[in-house]
Amino acid sequence: MSFIECDLVIENGVVIDPVNNIDQVPLNIAVKDGKILDVFEPSVNTYLAPEWYNASGCYVAPGFIDVHVHCYEHVTSLGVNPDDTCLAHGVTTVVDAGSAGCGTFKGLRKFVMERSHTRVLAFLHISSHGLAAAGCSAEASCGELDSLSHVQLDDCVKCIEENKDVIVGIKIRLSESISNAGANEEEAYRRALTASQRTNLPLMVHHSISTIPLAKDSDAKLSCPGDLRPGDIYTHTFHGHKSTIVDLGQNKLHAVIHKSRQNGVLFDVGHGQGSFSWKVSEIASQEGFYPDLISTDLHSLSVDGPAYDLVTVMSKFLHLGMSLYDIVKAVTSQAATAIGWSDQIGSLSKGKIADITILRLDKGEFMLEDCEDHFRTCKQLLQPVAVWKNGVAFPIKLDTIKQAVKK
Repeated sequence: MSFIECDLVIENGVVIDPVNNIDQVPLNIAVKDGKILDVFEPSVNTYLAPEWYNASGCYVAPGFIDVHVHCYEHVTSLGVNPDDTCLAHGVTTVVDAGSAGCGTFKGLRKFVMERSHTRVLAFLHISSHGLAAAGCSAEASCGELDSLSHVQLDDCVKCIEENKDVIVGIKIRLSESISNAGANEEEAYRRALTASQRTNLPLMVHHSISTIPLAKDSDAKLSCPGDLRPGDIYTHTFHGHKSTIVDLGQNKLHAVIHKSRQNGVLFDVGHGQGSFSWKVSEIASQEGFYPDLISTDLHSLSVDGPAYDLVTVMSKFLHLGMSLYDIVKAVTSQAATAIGWSDQIGSLSKGKIADITILRLDKGEFMLEDCEDHFRTCKQLLQPVAVWKNGVAFPIKLDTIKQAVKK
């Protein structure tokens, strides 16, 4: 028998790969030159590799993608280090969600994207300075939409055209506190929608405590998510503030939420410090409404709780009844498709980039909090075990993960 040489074989794991309709199947994976060479039955013995990884008792999945983080470290108050907080926790690709605008993007590219082991992509903020001044919210003096002079459509489009390899969409925050008490929200939103249309890229919208209604009413010119288009992303879906997706008087989702999903709008978690409510998510799950995308909104005020990391947020949706297969899908294939990278990442198909995450499912009692200081006792907790990006292994920092949430 002749053997096929490769660089790595991951054996004895249970594979979840939604693109290839693989749901918890025992398979081995061969990697060569940073690409997936083969996914094969354990009984096959044709590969010769200098490194074999035993994934016994673990799940093997495509490298996780977090579509909403803030990693413009040392420039914005919210920025965290992507290698320490994401790659070391099993996430191979992150998308910085609007930390930089067209006026500050060069720094994000040079000092974060080009220096990180984590693959860092970006949603470009419609405001030229992004989140250079504002944090989670802002006083009237430092909100990124306080002056519409910072929302320069042509400059935004030009920046995107010059950085098509790493800019995957546009970001806007619709919130009264960062938009001259709401006076500039609608016009800034209109410009963001136009930028999205001109560049043929998705618009990610933060919509919380906003003057923009969920659906059109007699006085509204624009609504959110009512005016979003197929492929646009509605983030912070499960927050419990004003503009929530739930009619709290009726304890059910507003009709426009279901309609927007039917129209192709993607709903993202964007957990963060203040954007995940157990009550809202439980009402949604009772209607069978689960997220299309699971993300952390990881930043300096959420990384030590209540978000912690991507697998912790994923674990909350296990508790809510979402299947492990669909959860993995939301951080792999669906995430890759949402950002236009499905031809390279998001699956274990032959020839794809060898981004691989190995995780285990711990059983026990784990107290997981929402952003309103409410806890649920969860019986399962996902933990990252190993990670490869471009076929290169990086260490998992288990000692830093979720110490505060374990009962």
